[in-house]
Amino acid sequence: MYLLDTNHCSYLIRKEATVYQRSIAIGTENLATCVIVQGELIFMAEKSEQKQQNLANVNNFLQYLRIYLTDEMTAAIYGQLKAALINQFAPKEKSQRRKTKIRDIGFDDNDLWIAAIALQHNLILVSADSDFKRIQAVRDLPVETWYNPTT
Repeated sequence: MYLLDTNHCSYLIRKEATVYQRSIAIGTENLATCVIVQGELIFMAEKSEQKQQNLANVNNFLQYLRIYLTDEMTAAIYGQLKAALINQFAPKEKSQRRKTKIRDIGFDDNDLWIAAIALQHNLILVSADSDFKRIQAVRDLPVETWYNPTT
């Protein structure tokens, strides 16, 4: 099963050729996303110039996917993952480490939640974000990118 990140959902909504063809080959029954991505997609539509049309496109797209929610297990994995990333990438000096925010070391909290959901449910994460490749330094997180702008 594949967990689609926001960028790949956007590619599918726009029917970007390589991502769309790959999703057809895999089948919608093997594709999912999560409530975090749902929120990001709605936010993008809300701030767009064609708000109503884009909201309709997002809602239409999401009806075909399973949407994973967060729970206590997700929160535990998120906390462990965030701590591991701070340990791996933050400054080693304790006084600096205490002040380090996850953004300071190049990660987005939403991406950590998405990764936690993928880890919790043993899903392959599909994203073009480099954050997820860096997460692999601390956790075994299967990541694929279907977007290929050169084709």
